[in-house]
Amino acid sequence: MALNVTQKLIKEHLVSGEMKPGSEIGLQIDQTLTQDATGTMVMLELEAMGLDYAKTEASAQYVDHNLIQEDSKNPDDHLFLESAAQRFGLYFSRPGNGVSHPVHMQRLAVPGKTILGSDSHTCANGCMGMLAMGAGGIDVAMAITGEPIYIKMPQVMGVKLTGELPDWVSAKDVILEMLRRHDVKGGVGKIIEYYGPGLDHLSAMDRHVIANMGAELGATTTVFPSDHEVKRFLDRQERGDDWVELTADKDATYDIYEEINLSELEPLVAKPSSPGNVVAVREIAGTPIYQSYIGSSANPGYRDFAIAAEIVKNRKVTNGVSFDINPTSRQMLTNLVQNMHIASLLQTGARLHQAGCNGCIGMGQAPASGRNSLRTTPRNFPGRSGTKEDSVYLSGPETAAVSALTGEMTDPRTMDFPYPDVKDPAESNVDDRLLDKPLPLEEARKTELVKGPNIASIPEMSDMPDALDLPVILKVGDNISTDEILAGGARVLPYRSNLPAISQFTYEDVDPTYVDRAMETKETSGHAIVGGLNYGQGSSREHAALAPRYLGLRVVIVKDYARIHWQNLVNFGVLPLKFTNEADYDKLAKGEVLQFKDLHNQIKHSDQIKLTLADQGDDITAEHNLSERQRDIVLSGGLINWIKERQKV
Repeated sequence: MALNVTQKLIKEHLVSGEMKPGSEIGLQIDQTLTQDATGTMVMLELEAMGLDYAKTEASAQYVDHNLIQEDSKNPDDHLFLESAAQRFGLYFSRPGNGVSHPVHMQRLAVPGKTILGSDSHTCANGCMGMLAMGAGGIDVAMAITGEPIYIKMPQVMGVKLTGELPDWVSAKDVILEMLRRHDVKGGVGKIIEYYGPGLDHLSAMDRHVIANMGAELGATTTVFPSDHEVKRFLDRQERGDDWVELTADKDATYDIYEEINLSELEPLVAKPSSPGNVVAVREIAGTPIYQSYIGSSANPGYRDFAIAAEIVKNRKVTNGVSFDINPTSRQMLTNLVQNMHIASLLQTGARLHQAGCNGCIGMGQAPASGRNSLRTTPRNFPGRSGTKEDSVYLSGPETAAVSALTGEMTDPRTMDFPYPDVKDPAESNVDDRLLDKPLPLEEARKTELVKGPNIASIPEMSDMPDALDLPVILKVGDNISTDEILAGGARVLPYRSNLPAISQFTYEDVDPTYVDRAMETKETSGHAIVGGLNYGQGSSREHAALAPRYLGLRVVIVKDYARIHWQNLVNFGVLPLKFTNEADYDKLAKGEVLQFKDLHNQIKHSDQIKLTLADQGDDITAEHNLSERQRDIVLSGGLINWIKERQKV
């Protein structure tokens, strides 16, 4: 049977289930990736599980999100993460080494392997011919202990690329075109695999740009073949021996077919406040901007900065525009310095920031209120930039650089100078001096965890009662993101290792009264939340499930879920229900009490759950679609309890 690349990767790592779309499969994980905003909790979970040493081929802990050291909380956690990486046998990427995804691609990614990361943009490494998926932290912790990851077998969408990108159009416009066609839900339940002759004109880092924002489509992941371009990339990283060819068989088929002619693309932009709100730049040309921002994991490559540098070289950024340069890896930054591109950027008026995630997750570089920010970042959810009432647009580096010169949204094709010719530097200047290798086992066992005063153990969670009376204390609409459930940024993320503290920020911008009202229910039976479509889109941060659970959340009932957040709710013992009849959404007002009876039997033996609306006296049904394993996890009160119960047997 002819197989596509996705099917080959899954078949090679399948440990349970069948490759039938919609059915649960278990996959063995070769590599893991954790970053400091989510990894701190992962390390605490590994400690709770009693892990001796990582069972994966390679696991890496990156410090790239929480870099601002305005007090001791972040540096204390950096020391904890370093000690945990040493104790459990992980690579440790130090502060300043760069964003996890491009650094991992440069130093550790291996074609043909699987990688699971506690960051939704882990899918970026699908550019290397890997099966690269984001997940909640506790799923990644399980993978580090050698356990498989369980997902529902996705459909495979094959996207055939033809043609060649025209001048002033780059890889960012390819993924923005996909978002224009399919919006933020178009990839749910799917793996997107790119193939076709157009690949010959996309570098490995171009593919990284496209794969990274597959997360914004809601896709399980994005897959590219491992071909001559991946080999060229690995050769430049002095890791040519890691290359293996992995391409689709000649007669391979896909569940869904799509085609993009690269030659027909034009510069695109996602308007506030969704990555799916995509239009042509020419349609909003003239819109004033306050900030132009180059960098992030969505445009992390040498070319993305070099093209911007060449565009603005010997010119001046317009007065009143903040031109922010967000380097994404120490190695790439060194290359840019050696080739004078940083000098070109600084001389034009740019502001250079440290290598890390930075403004992409609201960790600095917040725009002024009431002003427009144009960014090459992957997301523009409300408030994500760090400014509450923000107005963030997403584009490629060409559009962002040209607009910095004009002070307004500008179609770069209208400029009166030629498109710069940017090539990779003659020497790759490999630099892994801030990437510490794992300690040998015996040395690792002697390492003690360094815990600062802000680190708190995970509180115990109760199992699922058989009967519940749950007030609906919050009702939200469609496309609620994890940023809206629990924000990132310099104000919130330093508490990531302290659940009682970070929970106080839950839903603060949606309903500032939520925390107080939730705490009132915590001492009784708990509460429920009602939502619309694509609930929990965006970041993989498990705190967006764990914090509400700590506050007493027991059931969420929505029209449908984003994949990772749905799994995170299960992992922490929250029953994730979907309306069987979406019209019932209108019946469930804030304040309604949902009554559940014989819940254990219903969860164990049926996909549907019957509940009563106490105030109205009506019965409705909802569905959960949990596997047998997931039913046991929810009934146990979460994955930690479930693991403990297994260890007793």
